[in-house]
Amino acid sequence: MLWQAQIDIMPSYQPSTQNTSSTIRVSLIEDDQFFLGSFVRALTNASDIKLVHAATTLAEGQRILAQDAVDVLIVDLGLPDGSGIELIKTAHQNWPDCAVLVSTTFADELHVIQSIEAGASGYLLKDTQPELIAEEIRSIHAGGSPISPLIARHVLNRFRLDGKQSAQARVDPIKERSVDDARTLSAREFEVLNLLTKGFNYEEIAKLLDVTHNTVKTFVRRIYGKLEVKSRAEAIHEARVQGFLHG
Repeated sequence: MLWQAQIDIMPSYQPSTQNTSSTIRVSLIEDDQFFLGSFVRALTNASDIKLVHAATTLAEGQRILAQDAVDVLIVDLGLPDGSGIELIKTAHQNWPDCAVLVSTTFADELHVIQSIEAGASGYLLKDTQPELIAEEIRSIHAGGSPISPLIARHVLNRFRLDGKQSAQARVDPIKERSVDDARTLSAREFEVLNLLTKGFNYEEIAKLLDVTHNTVKTFVRRIYGKLEVKSRAEAIHEARVQGFLHG
């Protein structure tokens, strides 16, 4: 068991079973013992965050995802028995309201895009300062999308290069739908949904589309209403079911 394996680095730590409305419940899938130790120590003074599960392998992570959902799932991509992206996909299905944060050494564009498309809302490299970990967890739980600067440049550069073409290609099937269908997304609503899928937060979407933060909130509210959902994860899932998104 992971907790027994960690006695040497964290002799007094035990996973918490406490759950209050103000507590952010976190699961961590990480095979790097040094990082895991740093992670736990970083949460020592965070009274509003509790680590309730931890695992070191893909198989252990899948067993955790069969249990009750937590608020934030933190996943390493390079696990000894497989890719953490598989866990992100499973979390997207089993825990649709859980925010997924990637923490890894992989900084290449392929891993970044695959993670976001699988359902991750944030992507941090392991050079993130330990004292910032708790703040990043609070951010993603509040609806933000914490991304390491290097990763943000990857995503933004890709979006600038092919975002308009990709958005237009995906808007075409929507235009073919009946205009009388009240649940049909407008072209701009689809753009916003597409960016939400890629992990951008409201402020980032506002900058990319050159609109105000409140305008983005309005679009998101309309999207949720048309798709009859209440969260980003549910919106992405429902849009895929209805054929608005693929993957």
